[in-house]
Amino acid sequence: MKKTSVSTITALLFAAGTAHALEAKQPPRNPFLAAEKYSITHFDSSQSDAFPYAVKPGFFNVDISKAPRVVAGPVNIMTLASTSPNYMWGVSSEGVTYIDVSNGGFKEVARAPAPGNKVIPAALHDKVLGERYTNIKQAEDAVFKTYGLDWTRVVNGVYSVVDKDNHVYYNDSDGNISMFGLVDEKNPAAGIKVIKTIDMKPIVGKAHLVGTGVTYDGKFVVASNVSISVFDRSLEGQPQTIRFAPGEFVSNSFAIDQKGGIYIASNRVMHKVVWTGTKLSEDEADGAWKAEYEHGDQPPAVKFGDGTGSTPTLMGFGDDQDKLVVITDGANRMHLVAFWRDQMPAGWKQIPGTKSPRIAGQIGITAGLKHPPKFVQSEQSVVVNGYGAFVVNNVAEKGHPDKLVDVLSLGPVNKPASGAERLEWDPKKHAWRSVWTRDDVVSISMVPSTSSASNMVFVNGYYPKTGWEITGMDWNTGKTVHRVSFGQSNLGNGAYAIIQYMSNGDLLMNSIGGPTRVVLKDAAAK
Repeated sequence: MKKTSVSTITALLFAAGTAHALEAKQPPRNPFLAAEKYSITHFDSSQSDAFPYAVKPGFFNVDISKAPRVVAGPVNIMTLASTSPNYMWGVSSEGVTYIDVSNGGFKEVARAPAPGNKVIPAALHDKVLGERYTNIKQAEDAVFKTYGLDWTRVVNGVYSVVDKDNHVYYNDSDGNISMFGLVDEKNPAAGIKVIKTIDMKPIVGKAHLVGTGVTYDGKFVVASNVSISVFDRSLEGQPQTIRFAPGEFVSNSFAIDQKGGIYIASNRVMHKVVWTGTKLSEDEADGAWKAEYEHGDQPPAVKFGDGTGSTPTLMGFGDDQDKLVVITDGANRMHLVAFWRDQMPAGWKQIPGTKSPRIAGQIGITAGLKHPPKFVQSEQSVVVNGYGAFVVNNVAEKGHPDKLVDVLSLGPVNKPASGAERLEWDPKKHAWRSVWTRDDVVSISMVPSTSSASNMVFVNGYYPKTGWEITGMDWNTGKTVHRVSFGQSNLGNGAYAIIQYMSNGDLLMNSIGGPTRVVLKDAAAK
């Protein structure tokens, strides 16, 4: 019998993945975003972290320093879709760039810093971010002395959105929202301009801005640690604002449904507020609700706050039976929690041991750890495709109070957490079940994502012997089927960013040193 080569099998799997489309219902496209996917942090208005592009299985060694890169940072949260498939917006804690991605390329054509931001020369970025750290003092000196920064810079631009007019809305640590656009849409090289900046401090005080979005009728939404507001997209006029109760603290963004539901979680309460088209409402008569969930202690690393580390994610669309919103809670050993998005089923009774009747299902996360530490927790949102969910454990037992020092030292200096779990919601039983766990998988701080076309889910981790890598696991079995190994280069560290792949299967690595396009077909396979 003729043997089939590994390369042939790989090609067949890739072709099958390209043709394969899960039957899972996807969130409806938001017509006021620049594109169906990648126009907003977590990819779409439901915050799914799921993209439709096929990814090639196989193991690859990459010299990331030789791949085309747009130097920026130190956090490069995402490379966002523009209104043209030939260009993308690079959004970092420094500001924004406009990148030509046509014909397999990756070239910066324009750049603009956020108002008031310190512009960091590319050579200084590389000196700090390309270094391999072996002790905490090296990382502290790099951040505090060489950079002259602190962790507040990390939050700049963390939650951005591009609208249908190709305008980028960008938050900064000083409490401002800036709207960027091209000077000339027909000639991007003419530059990027700041169209308008608004100071949110009169509305939110000293709170940080933690989320942005656009409703399905085209209004701009922004969240702070203590509030949520709706503006006209022009940023003209006064917003409508809801402030949360004293003691509630929001550290993540929100999801939006097509009916104006806005889902946002404080460290104590899951909220659904509703944009009715004319007002921002907390009234039950408008479909709004709030539900308590479990919280715990402040972890020592990676995670912000003692509540959920998740941006809420919507689950269930179209004629799906159960419509849910899901988070990981703040219990020291977290649960995956699903809340009823709309009306609760007739006769529904509160599940014993839960904080609210609004909770549709709750399951403890083990992440495969036989001897779990004090914290099994996540700073990342739940990856959702159909009724499937994926979560990681990434709160280490030891960290640093400055989040930038923390993210530079986790892995190479401080031992990272490990563990991941894939779960499935059963709409007949209204309950979660665990599908598989991996106790050996490391996810440092990068947001995982999934290819719905190839049935893979991806994390970014560090391993002492082999260094940094993107690990791709089969969605159904948990087996490692894809690996991009960067070695010990710190440029393989994604630093709070999101894992992306291009429509042709290239890896779009939102590295700590700037977004980088990695052409896997040219990478040396293991």
